[in-house]
Amino acid sequence: MAVPPEEIAQVRAATDIVALIGEQVALKKAGRRWSGLCPFHGEKSPSFSVNAEEGLFYCFGCHKSGDAITFVRETQGLDFIDAVRLLADRAGIVLHEDEKATGASKDRAQLLSAMEQAVEFYHQRLLSSPDAGRARDYLRSRGYDGDTVRTFKLGWAPDDWDQLAKHLKASDHILEKTGLGFVNRRGRQQDFLRARVVFPIFDPGGRAIAVGGRILPPVPGAPLPDRPEPKYKNSPETPIYSKRRTLYGLNWAKKAIVESSEIIVCEGYTDVIAFFEADLPRAVATCGTALAEEHFAVMRNFAKRIVLAYDADAAGQNATSRVYEWERKHEIDVAVCQLPTGTDPADLARKDPEALRQAIDEAKPFLRFRVDRVLSQGTMTTAEGRARAAEQAIAVIAEHPDELVRDQYLIDVADHCRLDVAMLRDRLAKHRSGERVVVAHERAIANEPSSSDDEPEHGVIEDPRDRPGLEALRLAVHRPDLASGRLEAFLFVNDDQHKAAEALLSHATVADAIEAAPPPAAALLRRVTVEEPTIDEDVADPVGPVIAQLLRVLVRQRVAELQLALRRGEGDLASSAKTIAELQLAVEDLGQEETGIEAEAWLLEWFAHDLEASSE
Repeated sequence: MAVPPEEIAQVRAATDIVALIGEQVALKKAGRRWSGLCPFHGEKSPSFSVNAEEGLFYCFGCHKSGDAITFVRETQGLDFIDAVRLLADRAGIVLHEDEKATGASKDRAQLLSAMEQAVEFYHQRLLSSPDAGRARDYLRSRGYDGDTVRTFKLGWAPDDWDQLAKHLKASDHILEKTGLGFVNRRGRQQDFLRARVVFPIFDPGGRAIAVGGRILPPVPGAPLPDRPEPKYKNSPETPIYSKRRTLYGLNWAKKAIVESSEIIVCEGYTDVIAFFEADLPRAVATCGTALAEEHFAVMRNFAKRIVLAYDADAAGQNATSRVYEWERKHEIDVAVCQLPTGTDPADLARKDPEALRQAIDEAKPFLRFRVDRVLSQGTMTTAEGRARAAEQAIAVIAEHPDELVRDQYLIDVADHCRLDVAMLRDRLAKHRSGERVVVAHERAIANEPSSSDDEPEHGVIEDPRDRPGLEALRLAVHRPDLASGRLEAFLFVNDDQHKAAEALLSHATVADAIEAAPPPAAALLRRVTVEEPTIDEDVADPVGPVIAQLLRVLVRQRVAELQLALRRGEGDLASSAKTIAELQLAVEDLGQEETGIEAEAWLLEWFAHDLEASSE
């Protein structure tokens, strides 16, 4: 054994098992013990119990049991000795190990130590260094006083190549493994962050594990840089930091989350701080990545109600049918906070904190928010408008896995749009089966005469799944400078859009493309010619989200084809499984700040090769 038995006993005795487990489970005092939801299996009622005096835990549901060492092994995937080392490090106990001891624990301890030193370096720099004056002015302009800066350990990365590296005096290995720096082409150590306000990221136990840096706004009248940098730079994945398992602010918010049984999820560091400033200290944020199931697996241990508090536009864009799966799997309730148009939590917290608190109190269930959003954007003054809004709402409702829930919302839509609920049920069934919904006249759904100022009839109710393709065609027509080299005809799964894209890509002008395209594709091109793209040109890559949506649809289709072939006994199992895994991993990287462009390029090349191979 690498550690003497008496030292293992000392580690057990020095570990506060309630504090340890409380980093991952919301524990409440129940007599002489503590109870909460079991982290090892899903449950609605707490069956997980901790005895602080004996240092033991037991679940009456799944029958998992053990001490602090067992808990660390089960939750972090460590072997016995590494679990002992981790707990010894927490308790400040020096172990006397034999020469067989592995270096994994020491390596992790060195990484955590370097990160802690870096956070302190950045923090002290912000508090007292003359070169941080602009950073302090910026933070004051955002309403951050000294207490806020100290509470959240905010810092300043100096505008220099290697100030942190010199301060740490760490090896190249430690610098790169923490993500704090790297070795440049000249063989010299270089800092990862430069001239940025630093937001340290901590694990639930309060240990610094990563950093995020925000660039300062440009000085009015100063020339713009030749190569604009992203607003935020975040630590890469490291041995001590996983973005899909980390929530910024959880270390500070745990107590309020447990007390309220509610957790607020927002988009960034400043939003989290804004919620704390508005007396809502139960907010967290993802760290440069979209919400993932791993995040929900962490949150369910602390609260049953999860409120998504994005800005008005992002709330809709982040809507995903997988949330319903996660609600059911983890037995949680997901709601959406509806903020006033054009505001984000940080703005509202400064201008009207009471309005922010009210918005959280009035947060709607996830599906209710999405349906209301669709209906509010519809035109209810005409038969055509009501029919179109109903069809779009049905497409949203169809994603929910529960039949009873779907039917309740369908009744609401029928009432709101003055339509026959039986006909809407038929539409819903078609959406669930994947059948394209086509009607001869939209007015026939409502079965009522139109007024003289009715909207024009289109014959086909637009399938929401076709919208990314329409936006891509608008870009190809109106902004070829942005779309050139990134749009391929194979990206379009809709047949008419595919033929329209082929015509555009093979002709010099839009007029020539319309002339050469088949009638439905030509009509589509004429339509997008008079429609403006809806992209946000203020972001670094306005085209990326559109291509990402097209690629996601294409990957889903290709994965389904491969899985169907495997069920039929066709194809090579190992090769197909590898391909499916690679495609799904690439899709997860789409839209991410650091990996999105690379994932897009890889997928475009893969589908081009796949198309070429299938045509041989």
